Amino acid sequence: MTRSSTRRRRKPWWSELPDRDLLEVRLSDLDLDWRSTWLAGVVDRLYEELESASIRLRPHVWLSTEWFSPDGVPGIAVPFFLADDRLMRLEKRMMLSVEGGRERECMRLLRHEAGHAVCTAFRLHRRARWRKAFGLYGKPYPDSYAPRTSSRHYVQHLAGWYAQAHPAEDFAETFAVWLNPNSRWRSRYRDWPALAKLEAVDEMIESIAGTTAPTRSRRHVEPVSGIRETLREFYSEKQDRYGRHAPTVFDEDLLRLFSDDPRHRRRETAVSFLRRARPRIRATVARWTGEVPYTVDQVIGDMIERCKSLELRLAMSPSASLDEASVLVAVHTTRFMHRLPHRIAM
Repeated sequence: MTRSSTRRRRKPWWSELPDRDLLEVRLSDLDLDWRSTWLAGVVDRLYEELESASIRLRPHVWLSTEWFSPDGVPGIAVPFFLADDRLMRLEKRMMLSVEGGRERECMRLLRHEAGHAVCTAFRLHRRARWRKAFGLYGKPYPDSYAPRTSSRHYVQHLAGWYAQAHPAEDFAETFAVWLNPNSRWRSRYRDWPALAKLEAVDEMIESIAGTTAPTRSRRHVEPVSGIRETLREFYSEKQDRYGRHAPTVFDEDLLRLFSDDPRHRRRETAVSFLRRARPRIRATVARWTGEVPYTVDQVIGDMIERCKSLELRLAMSPSASLDEASVLVAVHTTRFMHRLPHRIAM
């Protein structure tokens, strides 16, 4: 039995609407309550981990449009669609994935955002120890970042080498690894320079153990209840945000992978092959890169359009073509990836 309320709630009036009608509903009219859903149990698990670490903080949780922990507010915003199965299905249809839709992934994200909340609540970023380990908290927040994938100076928690995005994210990722009771961080990172950051977190948390946080704001930033745009407008903006950087010029690479030579005219077209392999390539590249499947899919779609224009066909076996196409999609995706979806809201 969890401490949070898990009372049963009647299905909302919009739950049986077809997608076309559901998309016309305003976010503020969804009338969602995460405390009556599966999220309650996951949040309780986070609270238990914080309590076990002697951290006297239970970050308040509210529903918004994405995952974030606001600057100055020691709380956690969770995407609204996680509070309802029908909305998760719509998110999957519109974005090809549901970030945090499984309990394990949700817990990883909560630990990360809890790192921001703890940092804010106890003002850890003002400490010399924090700055020595992670850098300047006030460093300008970039729109994107180019990670060094082989670096051992950062922990690996969320996909996309997210700790490398900003000192604040480096701390949140390190805290998340430190908090996880199953991470075995001392042995896992024994030979990594990142171990010094984990030890810094360990020291700082020990110094605040059992103390009351000086920052206690319970404010809700950008709550879904105050967002009057429709689901259609929301997804139009979201799709644009995750698809706008998809590259459109692949000709040189495509001509190395496929062929426009007449001697291959009896082979399967590149268009047909890519359409058939699209789900598999999308899943593979999303797993490799940590990019959201929707962005990967946009890259594949652009490649298909170029293959159509160039009238390309397979020049090697389907299995070899699949491997090479996956690498090519990954390369072009990583050139335009690593935008920062987990923002620090002011």
